[in-house]
Amino acid sequence: MDILSDPAVIWFLIGLGLLLLELVLPGLVILFFGAGAWVTALVCAITDINLNWQIFIFLVASMLGLVLLRKYLKKRFFSRRDDEIQDQLEEFIGRKAMAVEEFKDGAGKVEFKGTRWSARCDDPVSKGQSVTIQSKDSLTLIVKPK
Repeated sequence: MDILSDPAVIWFLIGLGLLLLELVLPGLVILFFGAGAWVTALVCAITDINLNWQIFIFLVASMLGLVLLRKYLKKRFFSRRDDEIQDQLEEFIGRKAMAVEEFKDGAGKVEFKGTRWSARCDDPVSKGQSVTIQSKDSLTLIVKPK
């Protein structure tokens, strides 16, 4: 019997292809269809079932995995924890920076830890003035004159 005509091998290769596709198109969805194909390959290796049952097992295993595990795995591997975000903010808030240009219309540039940052301030800030970082909005620092 030719090995490539064995349903277990075919389902295994389909699963492998889907898992590799997950690396190219991340989203944590295709992964479960690859796992479903491997479950089907395992069932085909143990028993001799027809194509209708193979497709049924593939769909049930894929959907169960998707519904039961996706949210957990996504939170476990792809979400940032609140304390990590807070640690990053603590690096900025309350620290001193130096204005490298005069602020115009409430916007300007400051230097903090050797790097120039875009900054905003409601009060006038002149070049060379020391400012205190109040918060951070993406890549813009919100500052207050000292």
